[in-house]
Amino acid sequence: MFSAVKTMFSRHPLICNSVVYGILYTGAEFSQQTVTRKIMRKGEPVPYDTGAIARYGVLGVGFYPAIYYYWYRWLDKAFRGRAATTIIKKMFLDQFLLTPPLLVAFYISMSLMEGKENIIEECKRKVMPTFKTSCMFWLPAQALNFMVVPPAARVVYVGSCALVWVNILCWFKRQDY
Repeated sequence: MFSAVKTMFSRHPLICNSVVYGILYTGAEFSQQTVTRKIMRKGEPVPYDTGAIARYGVLGVGFYPAIYYYWYRWLDKAFRGRAATTIIKKMFLDQFLLTPPLLVAFYISMSLMEGKENIIEECKRKVMPTFKTSCMFWLPAQALNFMVVPPAARVVYVGSCALVWVNILCWFKRQDY
């Protein structure tokens, strides 16, 4: 079975990465809702917000994996090896060049899919606190990624980290500031 999965990933890396990343990304929203709507709720549990889960699914399958796939291919070609300076360059490029536009895209695309009238208002309020938190989460996660994870597994690794990260994003999304 492992051999079949490995063959699929080598033949169709973008599709396989998109499916796995999408499941993990959407699963994070599902788990967030399970905790807030079912486990921690006093009184009757509230039904799942399937619209929100679907919105995370759209981003998790159709947007982020393709960007990450091509980004990590480029990053690994541009900065070869696992020397400390190479890893630091990759980490900082990932965090300070790629992450800000991805956070902006997250908030704006969510606002679009939610049908909000002002699609940038939430982004303006939340992107900086989210970015600061992302530095604390993603810099160590990406250090591990670039030191240990083979290039072919980077998107799946980031998807696994995203299972935790999206729970943090969901929390920011639900805040009123």
